Amino acid sequence: MLLQRIITASILASLIALAVFKLPTEYFSLVLGLLTLLAAWEWCNLVAITPLFKRALFLLALILPMIGIHFWTQILELVAQAVDWPDVRNYSGALEWLVIAPVLFWIVVMILIRNAPAGVLALQMKPCYKALIGWFILLSAWMFLSRLRIFYGSEMAMYFLILIWVADISAYFVGKKYGKTQLSPVISPGKTVAGMYSALIAGIVCAVILSLINGFGLMIAADFVLLSALTVLISIYGDLFFSVIKRQRGMKDSGSLLPGHGGILDRIDSVIAAIPFFYAGIFLEAYGLFS
Repeated sequence: MLLQRIITASILASLIALAVFKLPTEYFSLVLGLLTLLAAWEWCNLVAITPLFKRALFLLALILPMIGIHFWTQILELVAQAVDWPDVRNYSGALEWLVIAPVLFWIVVMILIRNAPAGVLALQMKPCYKALIGWFILLSAWMFLSRLRIFYGSEMAMYFLILIWVADISAYFVGKKYGKTQLSPVISPGKTVAGMYSALIAGIVCAVILSLINGFGLMIAADFVLLSALTVLISIYGDLFFSVIKRQRGMKDSGSLLPGHGGILDRIDSVIAAIPFFYAGIFLEAYGLFS
């Protein structure tokens, strides 16, 4: 099973790296959109949306705003080039403010799972409300990962993904070997406190390495280390959130598309939770609002 996981993960990581560095902006957003729709299909399974018509409506509800956001950003980029705007982000501020809602959502989720895991697990919601939550978090993830690549470059998008991957790998292996205290036994018995701390340390190490490579000043490097550690922390509780949804449905995995890993959601749950927070931090840092 471990060998299968490693092989699948290696292939996926290689394909994602190629997409991040080689695909034009519009094709990267398209590929990311297709992955989001596959994840949305799995979300329908998790929240008991079984009629095909309702699933189609759910996917359509994602596709339409994706198209609108994509073309709005493309238009702004073209206009920026035509009139020599110094930074197109200055003229798309309305969309940047949308990051606040998902950031607050994931912070609240983290607090609730940390302080009342049994209550969160016992919470009963209608499928329509769970569908709305899925629409919100999937659209947010697609939007801000796309914009991270568009506005801050392939290197920053790749750093974010590596940050989450390294944290996940560290938590998995350290937790298996040294984990004794469970992080949230009610929700996910396999996650340990040792695994969480190892993930945070891995995130800090990633930030330090990138800061040294790019020659960041002390203040910027410190901000980046803090942002990376907090991003990893959010990602851990994002993973636990999806574990809650799966346990409520009585499912171990969100799907079976990826050998050794389960479904698409099983592989990107941490990314979905972490990207709004990371994007907000990078946006604030870019405009000097951290320091």
